[in-house]
Amino acid sequence: MAARIAAWHGTNAVMNPPISLDHARIAIGTYAGGGGEGVYAIADGWTLGDVYSGALNASFGAYSRRFGLHYLVDERDDGAIGVHRHTSTGWECLARVAVAGDAPCHIALNHAQTALAVANYASGSITLFRLDDAGLAVGPPSTHANHGHGPNPERQEGPHAHWVGFSPDDRCLYQTDLGTDQILAYPVGDDGLGTPVTAYAAPPGSGPRHLLLHPHDPTRAYLISELSSTLTVLDRSEGQFQARATISTLPDDWHGETIVAHIAMNHAGDRLYVSNRGHDSIAVFALDADGLPSLLQHTPAGGAYPRFFRLMEDDGYMIVANEKSQTVTVLTLTDDGRLEPTGINLPVPGAAYIIDLDPTP
Repeated sequence: MAARIAAWHGTNAVMNPPISLDHARIAIGTYAGGGGEGVYAIADGWTLGDVYSGALNASFGAYSRRFGLHYLVDERDDGAIGVHRHTSTGWECLARVAVAGDAPCHIALNHAQTALAVANYASGSITLFRLDDAGLAVGPPSTHANHGHGPNPERQEGPHAHWVGFSPDDRCLYQTDLGTDQILAYPVGDDGLGTPVTAYAAPPGSGPRHLLLHPHDPTRAYLISELSSTLTVLDRSEGQFQARATISTLPDDWHGETIVAHIAMNHAGDRLYVSNRGHDSIAVFALDADGLPSLLQHTPAGGAYPRFFRLMEDDGYMIVANEKSQTVTVLTLTDDGRLEPTGINLPVPGAAYIIDLDPTP
């Protein structure tokens, strides 16, 4: 299956010379409900290549350099995670593991790469697996289902686990819950998950989606809230979070319907990126010495509903999966961290997630 690149002619978009990013490093996870048949390769000339049907609904994943394995969610009711290996000859599925929950949407490895955590959106639960010396799940998993709801009857009728991540020392697992407006903190021991506590109570109706722990400063974190389209700077101390500042991810004059999707930080820790679905933009923030953000720009994502983006900083690009337009677009990273369109717009059925097949350490 192949499709030619269609140029996106936005207001300031011009087709740049062919980009230097190695297309063979990139694969696209897709939703079956959007017509996706699995994970798509990118072929020569930025065309759509072969599809690997062993990983359906791969809307998020984690890569283990220790084992050379990709862990990909299968985001559907009664979902699972797949353990996959990618080599020069293609993909291989080593295992498929039930998560004891519905619609797994986010996944994270601990720093020692001895444990794997999964957030299950529809069941409002999380699952923790221990990994053996081959990187495969071993023993019964540890699970916990949250309870409660928020004030939004359409989106917060119950708990919705949306993100998981480990503390720097791997002794704590954090979970955001869009449905209950919470960040939960679980102690992690040899026996699995301990009893959670509320590490942060977000404003009612804000819908916490993704949390980013600062890679260089364990006292800082950043929370994007889906329903309020906000970015919150959090101070972290003894496993608890306290809000220091909250700003909108949207322009002041925007009044349409929009929700945030993904957040990422550059290597230096002085630029922050957030995608807006509806406004269909990537917001770029500069972080000062105290970690406080100031807006640098909103740049068009090049497609509708930028659900996920992959920051390929060493190559100088951002690659965006646009869910509603079912496209993958490429933006150039400038020297000061701003983004510019390249004109590359690749149709991908069910586009949901960008996989870096050989991520740098």
